[in-house]
Amino acid sequence: MKKFLELIKDCLSDVKEIMPWDLEERLAANPDLLLVDVREPDEFAAMHIDGSLNVPRGILESACEWDYEETVPELVRARDREVVVVCRSGYRSIMAAHAMNLLGYQDVSSLQTGLRGWKDYEQSLVDAAGTAVDLDDADRYFTPRLRPDQMRPADG
Repeated sequence: MKKFLELIKDCLSDVKEIMPWDLEERLAANPDLLLVDVREPDEFAAMHIDGSLNVPRGILESACEWDYEETVPELVRARDREVVVVCRSGYRSIMAAHAMNLLGYQDVSSLQTGLRGWKDYEQSLVDAAGTAVDLDDADRYFTPRLRPDQMRPADG
């Protein structure tokens, strides 16, 4: 049985990753670049990169195709565009970029370190209303909050 990080590592065989400073450069150089944020809607509403498109990981594959309730036309039409997939820490985006590669997208990258790294690079984030998010608030938001029942048992 594979563990989560082993699955991520397997997906990296065909996924390009870029760092936050690379994304900053790509956004400046290519105004047609499509940012796809694969976090859940409540995560996206709390904070995201301005101009990104929210397509939750759970519906991504059907959102990439016509004739589904989840179809996102801009995403379907983006097979030949440069696409950068983002998530909280850079893991879901790797799996999403891998799926998009399988679905025929030509130029897909994953943001290594995710929005945490974007914030650490001191790049702006906005909330659902488009209002700038204070990066200190983002720090608190990105701090893991594991419940005791989510921690590995001492005997396991």
